[in-house]
Amino acid sequence: MLKKLLLAIATLIVTTGFAFAQVDVNKADQAALDSVKGIGPKMSKNILDERKKGGEFKDWADFEERVKGVGEKNAVRLSDAGLTVNGQSLGKNTAGAGKDSGNTKARGKKDAKKDSKKDEPKK
Repeated sequence: MLKKLLLAIATLIVTTGFAFAQVDVNKADQAALDSVKGIGPKMSKNILDERKKGGEFKDWADFEERVKGVGEKNAVRLSDAGLTVNGQSLGKNTAGAGKDSGNTKARGKKDAKKDSKKDEPKK
């Protein structure tokens, strides 16, 4: 009984380790890509085909651009599931940076107008 319990615990620990293993998109085969939550056989085939056609992925932006079905949100999910590009994961803050940078410029103009109105003498 004790042996079975220890075996079950050891199996659980080993399988948990596999679930959080990092998979580099430039080195992985189809089975390794399929092991990442969110990547199925169709996407793993697309990734391998694109890697064969265009060479290794330079970074996450290159990966998102070249692989059909991978956008900004999906890239964050895949990274959180253990996928890396050249050993680099994509943080949630990194993915949101692109959207924020465009809005920051617009907000900057609005804030500048507000600030200039505050500096004007009141009548």
